[in-house]
Amino acid sequence: DSPCSKIIQAGLCQESWNPVLHLSIVVADLDDARGFYVDMLGCTQGRVHAAWMDVWFWGLQLTLQQRPDQLLPGERQGVRHFGVTLEAEEFSTVAARLEGTFDVVWIDRVATEHLGTPRQQTKCKVADPSGNVIEFKTYLDPEAALAH
Repeated sequence: DSPCSKIIQAGLCQESWNPVLHLSIVVADLDDARGFYVDMLGCTQGRVHAAWMDVWFWGLQLTLQQRPDQLLPGERQGVRHFGVTLEAEEFSTVAARLEGTFDVVWIDRVATEHLGTPRQQTKCKVADPSGNVIEFKTYLDPEAALAH
């Protein structure tokens, strides 16, 4: 039971339809992307086409478009990234999986900010095989950290 399959378990197959966030990103190679998102992160694979595939990324329908000519080099991406905020236990599981993998490209290693305050958060950023940056984080107190 993958954490990425929660959207399916949440009832998308019921009569009522709940909004689903969707993001489409470009990748250089679908097989490499599948290896990263499905095999390493544990996302559930969705629809597959010759030039694209969907994965369920913690409730987000993520479409991976094989279009290597549209990839931006790292220095042109700026701060662009996407990610997910997880409960502490799930964050620890994902971080351990990433840390145990030799070929992960780390943008920012696991670190804790605002230690001992209500805004305490632990996070990391990695790049997928195509250079798309993904942030994983967890908050000690999500209500305090996300308050205005």
